[in-house]
Amino acid sequence: MLTADMKRLVGEQPLGFVATVSPDGTPNVSPKGTFAVIDDRTIAFADIRSPQTVRNLRAEPRVEVNFVDPFVRKGYLFSGTARLVQRGDEDFDALLDRIRSSFAPRVRTVVVIAVDKAAPLTSPAYDDGRTEAELRKSWTARFRKLQPGGRFEE
Repeated sequence: MLTADMKRLVGEQPLGFVATVSPDGTPNVSPKGTFAVIDDRTIAFADIRSPQTVRNLRAEPRVEVNFVDPFVRKGYLFSGTARLVQRGDEDFDALLDRIRSSFAPRVRTVVVIAVDKAAPLTSPAYDDGRTEAELRKSWTARFRKLQPGGRFEE
């Protein structure tokens, strides 16, 4: 299910925006910067500081994650079901090794997502005929302006 390009993007842009729902129906979106592809149908992230996300997933394991390359304004949406793997569980260490987080000593849970649906995300700018090269150039210029002294390493 996960294509080579999906795996590439998660590897290059491991910041995924995770959407969950609390038991009272309140939506929660939280960025997680430790995502890794586990296999062709599975992604995972380390719970470093995610108490609300983990609480929500315990009550309702359905989850959606968005990954976007901010320079080309393209990415992917993944929907699926989460499984919480706690420190001490049989596969915890192997999963944590795959994630390779510098925060490993602080990780108590790895959230493993079985992906049921994957779909592309693209900016409406493409609908107007803009190319990926044009968008990369304009967004790179924008990020340069935001940096002190206008410096930005691409």
